[in-house]
Amino acid sequence: MNFEYSEEQLMIKKTARDYAQRELFKDVIERDANAIYPTQHIKNIAQLGFFGMLINPEYGGVGVDNISYVLALEEVSKADSSVAVIMSVHNSLAAYGIETFGSKDQKEKYLPQMASGEKIGAFLLSEPDAGSDASFQKTSAIDKGDHYVLNGIKNWITSANSGSVYIVIAQTWPEKANKGINAFIVDRHSKGISLGPHEDKMGMRSSDTHSVMFNDVIVPKENRIGEDGFGFKFAMKMLEGGRIGISAQALGIADGAYELALKYSKGRKTFGTEIINHQAIAFKLAEMAAEIEAARLLVHKAAWLKDNHQSYGTASAIAKLVATDVAMRVTTEAVQIHGGYGYVKEYHVERFMREAKLTQIYEGTSEIQKMIISRAISKDC
Repeated sequence: MNFEYSEEQLMIKKTARDYAQRELFKDVIERDANAIYPTQHIKNIAQLGFFGMLINPEYGGVGVDNISYVLALEEVSKADSSVAVIMSVHNSLAAYGIETFGSKDQKEKYLPQMASGEKIGAFLLSEPDAGSDASFQKTSAIDKGDHYVLNGIKNWITSANSGSVYIVIAQTWPEKANKGINAFIVDRHSKGISLGPHEDKMGMRSSDTHSVMFNDVIVPKENRIGEDGFGFKFAMKMLEGGRIGISAQALGIADGAYELALKYSKGRKTFGTEIINHQAIAFKLAEMAAEIEAARLLVHKAAWLKDNHQSYGTASAIAKLVATDVAMRVTTEAVQIHGGYGYVKEYHVERFMREAKLTQIYEGTSEIQKMIISRAISKDC
């Protein structure tokens, strides 16, 4: 690995940071408090190219490497993880899925509008009874010859309302278990699709999250991704890459909280001196800085492996496990350093703490990451 960033990577990082700190921070508290979808911000970052980061320029995307992608996600997350998760799901799961496994016709039909941000992608895997056990799909996709008929419910779907391009995982052949699962591109406005109420979440409140119901939804045969029965492998492969995005998001949350805590410690005085001069606070900040840097190396390693077409599944699981745990510890300590001020919304760190919690849960809980890692190391014995 090269530990020096290229000029292009630094430019992308700076572009993301400039917008995040200048624009996202201004109204993030209001949007969080009132669960307001960041419509204009989504349009703005789409114009910056951040919705086509992993899409080939042939289809209107930017086509940057994964290191650039995680640098941008980290900077956006330092200001608002609601925007970051919309960006992550769109790039890592929806657009990348079509880019990597879609047919030429599917790429030509969907990717240009996804690259421009005109159409936002969503990934529909989780169900009421299929969260960590993603193989237990009850949403059905009955093969009718030239089309499929979808029925079922999906839970916890980011961009369910704002998204236009759904990637839906559903069971076609129950007798084949996970080998009977398929993946489909579904138009969000298809007849028979309805949404549950907006989820009132603890954190990342301005990303729109809903359940999605399918009632005899017709999906053309040409909208299936890959061969019949490829859906479960497709979903697992998407999650491997998606975990790199969530790791970068957790890293940004941690670093954002750390930056605020460091700034506060240099301005707040007790016992006649800035609190950073008290060893109790200085050591907290030292531990936070060290843990963030260690997590960053793991996240960038996973991204580097993906860029270099090497196996990255275990690396992404390790990065997600560590980075999300670091985010939870660092944000909790940031609240502690702020004292009573850390417990009120004006100082942002309580929001970072709420956002950090979700990174330990979605796109595979920490327990699932441990399962993936333990299975990988058991093969080495």
